[in-house]
Amino acid sequence: MREEMAGLLTRPALEVAALTRSGEVRSRELVEVALAQIEASKDLNAFTFVDGEAALAAADAIQPGDPRPFAGVPIAIKELNAAVGQPFTMGSDIFGDFRAPQDSYTTRRLRDAGFVLIGRTSSPEFGIVPTTEPRRFGPTRNPWNRERSAGGSSGGAGAAVAAGILPVAQGSDGGGSLRIPAACCGLVGLKPSRGRVSAGPDLGDNMLSSNGALTRTVADAAHLLDILAGYEIGDATWAPPASEPFASALTRPPRSLRIAFTTVSPLGTPVDPLCVAATHDAARLLASLGHMVEEVTPPAWQSEELEPAFNRVYAAGIASGVRAGARATGRAPSPELVEPLTWMFYEQAMGASSAELLEAIGALQRHARRIVAFFSIYDALLTPALAQRPLPIGYLNTQSADPAAEWRKAAMFTPFTPVFNATGQPAISLPLFHGEDGLPLAIQLAGPPLGEALLLSLAAQLEAAQLWVNRRPGAA
Repeated sequence: MREEMAGLLTRPALEVAALTRSGEVRSRELVEVALAQIEASKDLNAFTFVDGEAALAAADAIQPGDPRPFAGVPIAIKELNAAVGQPFTMGSDIFGDFRAPQDSYTTRRLRDAGFVLIGRTSSPEFGIVPTTEPRRFGPTRNPWNRERSAGGSSGGAGAAVAAGILPVAQGSDGGGSLRIPAACCGLVGLKPSRGRVSAGPDLGDNMLSSNGALTRTVADAAHLLDILAGYEIGDATWAPPASEPFASALTRPPRSLRIAFTTVSPLGTPVDPLCVAATHDAARLLASLGHMVEEVTPPAWQSEELEPAFNRVYAAGIASGVRAGARATGRAPSPELVEPLTWMFYEQAMGASSAELLEAIGALQRHARRIVAFFSIYDALLTPALAQRPLPIGYLNTQSADPAAEWRKAAMFTPFTPVFNATGQPAISLPLFHGEDGLPLAIQLAGPPLGEALLLSLAAQLEAAQLWVNRRPGAA
């Protein structure tokens, strides 16, 4: 019976919710199995905090017939997102034992949808790098190969879902942090449009980052977006509401689309042949589904101003996080309390003027306009999700004496994802293939501004053609 229940956690969250709604399965049973799975998978190191007692109490309150869309389904919150009363560390020693005084709006919306919060998943310190190996908590390992990274910064979330500990997990994406672990772990990672999901109540506008979830299926991704999207009181800017639920896009196939694809790195850096081949295979699949597919690199794809401007804006966000940790614990920022890579960005941000930050934001917006103009000709852009295969544990060392070199290595791993954080467009990573090395092999699709419905419809069409949902570690 325990094995049968554990199998339910590898199913889409919508299916699990239907079972609890009908009374066929009790939420407490799901939570008990999830807790057992966490214990059995400790070597993955996906979780930084587990509150089994509170999760079981919340599960006991779920009754058959509960109309909420995900009533009784266990979920975890990423270390970068607040959940009232739980540790909130951003993966860093500078936050000490600080606990969140309130839920983020994302966490509150997940609770309101009926999810049962079971704990917190690991992230690199301040979510900086595309692997999850923070000094404070240690490395999170990939369920497909324990010697490889689960990606980052939502690496703990990716490992938890891929390992069958949870059907879905909350994450966020400031430079690919949903799409990268999705690609490493064989999952769906949708980055919503800028302003689609509120960052409140503690954070204001964020030019680069958006909250979302890691899921097994496109349908779960669509329904999670319906839960998370929308204006919250006091938001300074927000994406206009969609004309219909995002899940409605799944009920109809996309029209014949004009899709461009490129395997050229925006940084001019090498791309692994497996990643190139997967993109070409995806292009052929899309063509077979009736779409017009052309190999075209956007005219503004490579720009000398993009990387330094992105890094300056990125550094400002990191420095803000360091200062928040210092306020939370009453300690001054110091290199002893954060990793060397974090300190490098902190010093860069603190040494820059407000005028320089505004100049960087302007540079990103200029570049974004050139990229977005390309989408007046094409409906979507296909690229590799990653430029390299999932990295070995320890390959990126955020405690190195040369943090700038480590950051360059990180950029070479994931040059395709940050572009769409800069432009604010929606983008999705899909685990279309499986590599000869035994690891998932993903592609990325980017859509026009506010084009989540188009992306979801196209992704659902690809999912029906590839049926990746049953592809799991140990069952591939």
